[in-house]
Amino acid sequence: MGLLKDKVAIITGASEGIGYESARLFAREGAAVVVVARRADRLDALVAEIESEGGRAAALAGDARDENCAREAVVLAQKQFGGLDIGFYNAGTMGALGSVTDIAVDGWQETLDVNLTGAFLSARHQIPALLERKGGALIFTSTFVGPKLGLPGMAAYASAKAGLVGLMHVLAAEYGPQGLRVNALMPGGTETAMGRAATPTPEQQAFVENLHALKRRAQPDEIARSALYLASDLSSFVTGTTLYVDGGVGITRT
Repeated sequence: MGLLKDKVAIITGASEGIGYESARLFAREGAAVVVVARRADRLDALVAEIESEGGRAAALAGDARDENCAREAVVLAQKQFGGLDIGFYNAGTMGALGSVTDIAVDGWQETLDVNLTGAFLSARHQIPALLERKGGALIFTSTFVGPKLGLPGMAAYASAKAGLVGLMHVLAAEYGPQGLRVNALMPGGTETAMGRAATPTPEQQAFVENLHALKRRAQPDEIARSALYLASDLSSFVTGTTLYVDGGVGITRT
């Protein structure tokens, strides 16, 4: 039957990694998915894959920083699939790296725009549609960097991802009385293009892996399964929480 039977979800950052695997998993669990990212060719391939397995999907190529994109995603979900039950803001960028005395203001702002302001814009347009369906689930992808620990050179990224947790807390408190659940997914190091770009050398890769109690990075589908939990009725009494799927990075000192 599927954990998300007859549900409709919007997933941003869906062209690869966690967003891509989440779209495939949500569709297999019965949801119709609207997938959003900048790369239209990858989204089209994802939609074709989902449809070939009997699922329902639609693509919207756009920039998460663009409010029109956030608005159009909701319109597409409503027109093509009849409404919205799940919003998963997974778009993100490592952004400007370096000490705060070295990174440019433009780089700082772009990092916040993608990781935090884009989430605000998605929530701004998705929440009214979610409430029309008597609640639903809103999920933000944050990370352990910022909320749990600091890594040198990642001030912009850490600040944006920590800001997502603050936004999540407020939205959970504001809209809980109307049945809307809002949570943050907190992955550890994950085998994605962004993760690989941040650790280009074998030494850097080994360093990141060793930060985790499990001594490895996650595969994107492992994170997607936790997103499914937050999106489904399995987490019907879970809101305002940070769900760490981090391989023990927050408790490791070895």
